[in-house]
Amino acid sequence: MRVLVVEDERVLADAIATGLRREAMAVDVAYDGAGALERTGYIDYDVIVLDRDLPVVHGDEVCRRLVAERTASRILMLTASGDVDDKVEGLGLGADDYLAKPFVFIELVARVRALGRRSAPALPPVLERNGVRLDPGKRLVSRDGEEIALTKKEFAVLEELMRAEGAVVSQEDLLDKAWDENIDPFTNVVRVTMMTLRKKLGEPQVIETVPGVGYKL
Repeated sequence: MRVLVVEDERVLADAIATGLRREAMAVDVAYDGAGALERTGYIDYDVIVLDRDLPVVHGDEVCRRLVAERTASRILMLTASGDVDDKVEGLGLGADDYLAKPFVFIELVARVRALGRRSAPALPPVLERNGVRLDPGKRLVSRDGEEIALTKKEFAVLEELMRAEGAVVSQEDLLDKAWDENIDPFTNVVRVTMMTLRKKLGEPQVIETVPGVGYKL
């Protein structure tokens, strides 16, 4: 899942990003509204965690523009303005969800995951295919009932393959969803991650390489 955190309090923004990365999400950070609009212009995010009171371009205006552009990204407003009127106003701008500060981090994670499921055709919370079972909420993977320990990137790659429901996922799409904007597009990190992931999933192999196209499960 690819997430953009837009928050001008840098310590908080970086803390949220770090926490979401620990949940196997690819996370970029923008510290003002202009930076958010710049990134959303060339990156498709599943979820945008958006502070309202932003410098340069206000969070409300960022939300308006994204909605006007018919973005597929789901918007979670995260702000200190938590009374009912503020929530109604924020949702009226087109946000999909609203969470007031201070917040409990596990609730933020749950809301981001719920919105991520809505950024594409609905899928069950727990994914199962070819004997492989993946629970994004608990970050658990098993095959034929046997639990498998994966790294964050291995988990993220497997999740994207399973969400594709048998369709081919390109290396570019995996880089976009499982890594952040700082990744070198010419790196072999996808191939290396795929090798270790296949080894951990065991025999018979369930991940197929489609030459010149990508991978599918």
